[in-house]
Amino acid sequence: MSAIEPLLRIDNLVKHYGAPRGRKPAIRAVNDISLTLRAGETLGLVGESGCGKSTTGRCIIGLEQPTGGRIVFNGRPVEHGKRAALTAMWRDMQYVFQDPFASLNPLMTVFAILSEPLRLSGMKAAKTEARVSELMQLVGLAPEHGNRFPHEFSGGQRQRIGIARALALNPKLLILDEPVSALDVSIQAQVINLLEDLQDRLGLAYLFIAHDLSVVSHICDRIAVMYLGRIVEIGTREEIFAGPRHPYTQALLSAVPIDDPDLRGKRKRIVLQGDPPSPANPPSGCAFRTRCWKATEICSQAVPALEPKPQARQAVACHHAGTLTADPA
Repeated sequence: MSAIEPLLRIDNLVKHYGAPRGRKPAIRAVNDISLTLRAGETLGLVGESGCGKSTTGRCIIGLEQPTGGRIVFNGRPVEHGKRAALTAMWRDMQYVFQDPFASLNPLMTVFAILSEPLRLSGMKAAKTEARVSELMQLVGLAPEHGNRFPHEFSGGQRQRIGIARALALNPKLLILDEPVSALDVSIQAQVINLLEDLQDRLGLAYLFIAHDLSVVSHICDRIAVMYLGRIVEIGTREEIFAGPRHPYTQALLSAVPIDDPDLRGKRKRIVLQGDPPSPANPPSGCAFRTRCWKATEICSQAVPALEPKPQARQAVACHHAGTLTADPA
């Protein structure tokens, strides 16, 4: 991989569920998205539940077979359906799941959980014990607790175990699927701080999947906002938070808590009307138009392209990005 080539490239990724010939329409979970992620970078993928974020992550790592598109990781295409190729790729790409308790075998001790990928990779038993101890210390756990089972740890500690397992083979990329959403706010901050420290020490790249912009604001370099299977806005953290251009991004950002009491009364909360449309029967044109206060006739006729707009550095998929205001009409 050249110095300028991204670590991860996604080109026109599509994932539909359901046979087109079946009686029910296909569910368009991911609908033609393209992204890049550089080595050592954190890209946030943000949106409401059901927008296709987790499906995107599962397609990237090979847990789901894409319907279309191309994924290139570390200079090589991801070969979905080829177990040997995926196994080799998984040394450099790992997944951290939302629910740490569900993703850890309750019948295995922490030592057994962390040593399993090492054993499968061919590491000798003499080195395995030292590596497990190193992993536990790396994520802030006491190595002497390796003989305990997952239920003997708190939720935050279990997520640390999941992170340690993902780090076992020294990967280049972690896909973090809502890694703190099941934790208390104070514990969320601890895990976010841990992830930032690990990134600095190990040079990791993160794809950070979340539904909460306030979480990604602390860790992400760039943010991609997803709605009903499509990316509607993407830019740096500073661009997204200082000047959101898409109305959906504005609505999400209006829900982020503000620390400064002098600014709290100046931001108007945007409450979107109705639920997101079904991915099995999306609206024509712009998928967000059924909930958007700026929608006009063109919004129902054409899908807006994701591209930079005048006076905006971030790319936005909106026909009216140049005329947006933060308040619904």
